[in-house]
Amino acid sequence: MNSSPIKLKYGNTNTYLIGSLLVDTDMPGTLPALWREMKKNDVSSKCVKFVFATHYHPDHIGLVGELMQNGVKLVLLEHQVAYVHSADAIFARDKHSSFVPIDEKKAIVISAEESRTFLAEIGIEGEIVVTKSHSPDGAALILDDGNAFVGDLEPREFLGGYEDNKELREDWDTILSRNIKAIHYGHANDQQITIGTASDCI
Repeated sequence: MNSSPIKLKYGNTNTYLIGSLLVDTDMPGTLPALWREMKKNDVSSKCVKFVFATHYHPDHIGLVGELMQNGVKLVLLEHQVAYVHSADAIFARDKHSSFVPIDEKKAIVISAEESRTFLAEIGIEGEIVVTKSHSPDGAALILDDGNAFVGDLEPREFLGGYEDNKELREDWDTILSRNIKAIHYGHANDQQITIGTASDCI
């Protein structure tokens, strides 16, 4: 059974904890802020056993390498593997960055079709679908309870302004074909987000 999603706001990117799975992270150097935010929500850092990024832009994967050093397992969709290091050069330009490169060889790599089985194994009812309109490595986590975590996918209310954006329409068609009750964006205003309460670790 799914745990209620917990929104962890400790930087500029919305991070969510569903059971033992962390969805997205913020920039390098914010790990202490993440732990403080979790403590504020009465959740132990030991609850985080897996991390999944909706895409590999800098503001969504800045802590992934550090989390892996702390024993957290990275979950990668097959189409994301080629993009894991796409932000490395950006972080390398900052001599003061604490960014830890991601070791994809230690990741759990699955296909979208295998995602439901994998999630069930860690106590989450749902699936991960491919969404490439924002970024070619994009993906969204959709829970059977109606919560969808879409990262930086262009908001659905803007669809009318993108009549020629076939990929965006296809992404939303895929997501909305499920019984969606709440859309959780990477940088959304709160009226689009349903915030859950803390729950026990899986």
